[in-house]
Amino acid sequence: MTATDSAPRQAILFSGHLMDAPGRSPPRFPPALEAAAARQIGFELDQLGAGPADLALCQAAAGGDLLFLEACLARGVSVQVILPFDETRFLRESVLPSAHGEQWARRYQAVRAQLAAAPQALPAEPHCDPFERCNAWLLSAALRWGVEKAHLICLWDGRPAAGPGGTGHMVECARQRGLVPRVIDTRLLPAA
Repeated sequence: MTATDSAPRQAILFSGHLMDAPGRSPPRFPPALEAAAARQIGFELDQLGAGPADLALCQAAAGGDLLFLEACLARGVSVQVILPFDETRFLRESVLPSAHGEQWARRYQAVRAQLAAAPQALPAEPHCDPFERCNAWLLSAALRWGVEKAHLICLWDGRPAAGPGGTGHMVECARQRGLVPRVIDTRLLPAA
């Protein structure tokens, strides 16, 4: 029985910066930080003892999300991917614009092929930002079994959200709901 069939031992939520698009200024998560970010995400999962009895929840954007999903799958964690809108639009807006976007798209497809269920796209809702709505949905899903079972790992530069529904928004919402985020600060990661 997997964590998605019954109550998981813990629900591990992730939110993180997209890999910077070419020429992004100022840089927030440039490609030179990818290896260090992947190590830190793995470290946080290991600190939680993440494994097959657990459930991981996140989107699947290029950068932090896909690094998290790859690390979870390597540890046998059950994974649920929620997208703010349909998959084609998600790839166009949240995967391909990043540095090395085509490589990230291939990694997205490799992760998708390992999922027990296809990514779930939330239906459109007028007058509601899809990324904020997706953050709210993911947070509620992680808290379904209680705040004591929920954890938030975030790859974040500590700055307020640059737009609606970013990592800063997720951190703020999670703190309001009683979660203490495990922050991997991109400003402190060593470049490769």
